[in-house]
Amino acid sequence: MYCLPLALPAPLQVQAHNSSRFQSKPKPIRAMRAVVQRVASASVEVEGRTVSEIGPGLLVLVGLHESDSDSDADYICRKVLNMRLFPNESSGRGWDQNVMQRNYEVLLVSQFTLYGVLKGNKPDFHVAMPPQNAKPFYASLVDSFRKSYKPDAVKDGVFGAMMKVSLVNDGPVTMQIDSQSPKNSNGVVEEQS
Repeated sequence: MYCLPLALPAPLQVQAHNSSRFQSKPKPIRAMRAVVQRVASASVEVEGRTVSEIGPGLLVLVGLHESDSDSDADYICRKVLNMRLFPNESSGRGWDQNVMQRNYEVLLVSQFTLYGVLKGNKPDFHVAMPPQNAKPFYASLVDSFRKSYKPDAVKDGVFGAMMKVSLVNDGPVTMQIDSQSPKNSNGVVEEQS
C-alpha cells in the first residue's frame, strides 16, 4: 500500500496558507493577577513558624505587574470580596454568597511567580513589579482589603520571604482574575467594549 500526499483543491490551499496572517498574537497581560481558592483552612509558615492562618474563607495569591496602579488594586479588592463562591445554606442555592456574607476570612499572599514566563527552561519574572515598588504597593492592597471588610478577618503572609503555604481547598474551587482593563503601552487604561 502506498501513501500519497493529500492534495487540496487550489482555493483551499490559498486559504490554508493565508489563514495564519489573520490570527492575532496574544496580547501580553498588563494587569494585577489574583488566584483565588475557596478553602476550609489555610496557613503561611516562615522559617518554621506559622505567621498567618485562617479557617473557612479565601486564599488569594496576588501577582503584581510592573504597570499596576491603584485602580488595579481597587478592582481586585472589590472583585475578590464580592465573588459569589459560597453556597447559601438557607436557600440551598450554590454560588450565591461572598466571603463577607459568610463572615469568613481572607488570606493574602504576594506571589511574583504568577508573572513568570519560561525562556527555554528557565523562568523569567521581568514583568513582575520590582520588589522595591511591590512591597509598599502590596501593603496598600492589604490595607484596602482590611478597610473594605473587617481588619481582623484579613491576614497576609510575609512579603519577600520564602513561605510554605498550606491549604485545604474546599470543592476544589479555584478562580483566576486579572484586573479590569488592559493598559496601552503608555499605561493608560483602555475601555473594553
